[in-house]
Amino acid sequence: MWLDRLSNQPTPSGTPPVGQNRSYSPAPQRSMHLAPGSVARPGYSTRSSSLSLVSRSNTSNTSLPGAARISNGSTLKQQIIPPEFVEDPLAILGKILGSSFNADDRATNGLELGAVLAKPAELVEEIAFDGLSLQEFAHETTDREKEGLYEERFSPLSMQSIEEYDKEKDKLEDLHMSIGACDDVLKSVEISLTSFQNDLEHVSAEIETLQNRSSALNTRLKNRKVVEKLLGPAVEEISVAPTIVKVISEGPIDESWLKALIELEKKWKVVENKLKGSEVIKAITDVKPLLDNLTAKAIERIRDYLAAQIKSLRSPNINAQIIQQRTLLKYKELYGFLSRHHQQLAEDLAQAYINTMRWYYFNNFTRYRQALDKIVLYHVDRYDGLGNDQSTQRVTKPPGTRPAQATHDANNIGRRKDILKNPNATVITSYVAEEDKATHHIETPFRNFNQALIDNVSTEYSFLTEFFSFSSFPQMSRRFTEIFDPTFNLGHSLVKDLVDTSFDCLGILLCVRLNQHYAFELQRRKVPVADGYINGTSMLLWPRFQVAMDLHCESIRLLTTTVSSRSAASKLSFTGNATDATKQSTAPHYLTQRFGQFLYGILSISYEAGDDEPVFNSLGRLRNEYEAFLLKASKGAGADTKKRERFLANNYALVLTIIADTEGKLAQEQQQHFEELKNALEA
Repeated sequence: MWLDRLSNQPTPSGTPPVGQNRSYSPAPQRSMHLAPGSVARPGYSTRSSSLSLVSRSNTSNTSLPGAARISNGSTLKQQIIPPEFVEDPLAILGKILGSSFNADDRATNGLELGAVLAKPAELVEEIAFDGLSLQEFAHETTDREKEGLYEERFSPLSMQSIEEYDKEKDKLEDLHMSIGACDDVLKSVEISLTSFQNDLEHVSAEIETLQNRSSALNTRLKNRKVVEKLLGPAVEEISVAPTIVKVISEGPIDESWLKALIELEKKWKVVENKLKGSEVIKAITDVKPLLDNLTAKAIERIRDYLAAQIKSLRSPNINAQIIQQRTLLKYKELYGFLSRHHQQLAEDLAQAYINTMRWYYFNNFTRYRQALDKIVLYHVDRYDGLGNDQSTQRVTKPPGTRPAQATHDANNIGRRKDILKNPNATVITSYVAEEDKATHHIETPFRNFNQALIDNVSTEYSFLTEFFSFSSFPQMSRRFTEIFDPTFNLGHSLVKDLVDTSFDCLGILLCVRLNQHYAFELQRRKVPVADGYINGTSMLLWPRFQVAMDLHCESIRLLTTTVSSRSAASKLSFTGNATDATKQSTAPHYLTQRFGQFLYGILSISYEAGDDEPVFNSLGRLRNEYEAFLLKASKGAGADTKKRERFLANNYALVLTIIADTEGKLAQEQQQHFEELKNALEA
């Protein structure tokens, strides 16, 4: 039993011990299971048939008891657990062998106290000790096992491996050197990594420092934002950007320059409001000199710009409206800025503009009137009265006119009234007027001149109200009058020249209607400053119209006085060759035809007139003279009352037929009057 425990101890190296210096026994080997991991030692001679201990100085010749042996072939696993009161068998064995076993030896040999030993697969019944003690026997067995391992290592196969190792020696040396080089590289990498780690530690410390600084900067930034939110608007109000200074000082005058000027104006308003306060602000006192200098520079540049534009208006063949719209009105804020910061300079420039435009309009309209004076006009004088005999009409030729053609009838409206259908038609140019060889009536030059004048008046007034928008209406009216007063006088002189020597009632009344249309047009365009010119023109036209109407009335009155005898009456009839009153015709008198056409012309261009116009009274007087003539002319028919009434009815019917298609309040009144006269005679 103690032998089984002894045999279970493995060798320290895990390999069989090499045998000592003694002969190897050729006896057949017996398998002996001493331990699970042990290696079987070679067998011994069969001569030893029993277990005996060779007696030496420290040997025992006592055989193992039979009860301790376990028969082969037993399938039971014996677990021997010594009781607590039994002495340790290893200690007993140590006493027998003459050596001591302690706990460390047990731990080294894999045996511990209380370990459970498994039963070996096969037990050797007889062991040949060959006169050796048990300890010597154990050492001998170990030496033999080592010799067997050595022989196994140096077997032919092992020798072949050694030869292969010699062949691969160089490669292995190279591999060894490579491994050494790798070790060196790895050492350098290790050094680099160590240095990098140190650098990372420094960077980490710097990052931490930067984080702290960033936190401090963020805090300062937040504080500055809070301060900027409070002080930013105030600073922005009074601060002047460098770009504004550069643009105003050096930039061309365009839209960007105008924007910079508006921004400067805003800064000035803020500074002025701050200066009005009782508190003295250092920022305001610091920025005010800069604003003063910048404003002075802006005023200087505005003065030069406006002076150059006003000077360009005096260029030959220049269109003033182009300069007004594209340069002056486009930058009208320039003059507003100038008037607010330098009133005297603004007034001087305004006066320069007024003088220039006065010259411009007067010069151009003088040239235009000279062109209109070259138009050939029909001349209607006192011999064109309704009661005058056309065969005895004398023709005069005033300067600039030529006698009317033979087919012309001064008292027939014809197509002359078409001028009222489109009074705003385009005027003829100076070149066309100079080259026109046709003959016209007085309303043609009147319309062209006044239409051009009204259009220019409207344009100029619109410009003045927009460019000088800060001025009051009296100031605006004064400037407008200064500009157009010479031109208005020129227009009045043209009207006076046209009508002073003319007895063309229809032409004068057409001029009146055109003048009324221009008055309505100026009201529609909201140009009240030209009312004086319109009223002055009316004062020239209406009196002359009354003079011409008086001429016609006087001519009919003179004709009536000639109907005092039968010879005169027969002479004035359509059958003027009759000498006997009984042979007088009841056909209408030729004066009725002329009177009807003249009345039709007056009524056709007075469809909007009321009974408050001078034309109403003038027509009443003319009609009374005509009726007086008919009553006296009817007496030439003799004592036949029916014949006289038929004569009057035929004349009234002819007048009624001529004016039948006229419209308006005045026309209805005349139609009703002659209808009543006709019906009274036919009843």
